[in-house]
Amino acid sequence: MTEPEVIVVGAGPAGLSAATELARAGRRVLVLEREAEAGGIPRHCGHSPYGLREFRRLMGGPAYAARLRAEALAAGAMIRTATTVTALLPGGKVEVTGDAGPETLAAPVVLLATGVRETSRAARLIGGDKPGGVLNTAALQGLVYLNRQIPFRRPVILGTELVAFSALLTCRHAGIRPVAMVEPGSRLTAWSAARWLPRLLGVPLHLRTGIATIKGRARVEAVTLATPSGEVEVETDGVIVTGGFRPESALLLASHLAVDPHGGGPVIDAWGRLSDPAYFAAGNILRGVETAGWCWAEGRRTARAILVALEGRLPAPGGARLVLAHPALRLAVPQVLAPAPAAAHDRLQIRLSRATKGRLRLVQAGRTLSEARIDTLPERRVFLRLPAALSDADLRLEIEEDA
Repeated sequence: MTEPEVIVVGAGPAGLSAATELARAGRRVLVLEREAEAGGIPRHCGHSPYGLREFRRLMGGPAYAARLRAEALAAGAMIRTATTVTALLPGGKVEVTGDAGPETLAAPVVLLATGVRETSRAARLIGGDKPGGVLNTAALQGLVYLNRQIPFRRPVILGTELVAFSALLTCRHAGIRPVAMVEPGSRLTAWSAARWLPRLLGVPLHLRTGIATIKGRARVEAVTLATPSGEVEVETDGVIVTGGFRPESALLLASHLAVDPHGGGPVIDAWGRLSDPAYFAAGNILRGVETAGWCWAEGRRTARAILVALEGRLPAPGGARLVLAHPALRLAVPQVLAPAPAAAHDRLQIRLSRATKGRLRLVQAGRTLSEARIDTLPERRVFLRLPAALSDADLRLEIEEDA
């Protein structure tokens, strides 16, 4: 490949779909992926469902990832695996390292699609010993589906986001029988119908219950559960710490690019463009809680905005800054708003930190520009229409909660 026109950092669903769209439009695209094989998180997930939105068929994770790779390569994109981006520099330059050693690459546009990470045991302040056998979902699935290893036989699963039920299915595939699934909240984070899966698999589900300490020397031997009636010790040989997704933003935090203090991802405008206009972003680096199919579609939309940028037809950067004016608001993207033809984002995508009922309003200079009634749980999709006309004055996202 001659000098790329677009560098895509991350080869998950968002990055590969964007690369495919750009390459089909005749652009020179280089995808950089730190793992040995492209495909992102679905490559680690041996279960369904994947592919219905994208390919109109039900697929397992590895088959879905292979299809994404094949489409990008067939379109003409180049994929370099085992290549880690170590720094993002102004103007579309990136420092990378791989088998050939360190080098600096450059392109008119860089798309960040580095995805998410789960909140660790340490970040959750779980005390006790530090034995082997404490894994997040991604590590579990990598061991089971990629390495064909069984890390434990009777673990405890912490969390009830959708990914926790993915961990249950991975356990079932490997013949692992969890002794319990625990959730510190008073209800499931995933849809309530998901409670039937642990019941069908014979796994007790405990709400209002967290893990206080982990015990064991070389391996996990027991956990102390904090329950409504007091502490209870449970024998187990492993802990699966699931969910609590946050954008994979280590590169951003070390760079010159603006980072959203609420969501932890990059600050973007309606085209997915960052504070340095050479950079764009798509997928779960923006929010950390969406499905592979959603990220795939967002990657395509952002690729179309990049095509307009490469033709020099995007408006100059700038617009109204969004202020989150209610404590229940965890994040909202995009964070910079302006009238945006051919935008990658035509609605505000909002997440809340707790169950909330009331009126959601977008306000500028004391005038309500858009509003909607909400009755939602944490981490659910909440949308608000973007107004057609805006000034450069700050926007406030407000909630008037029901009494």
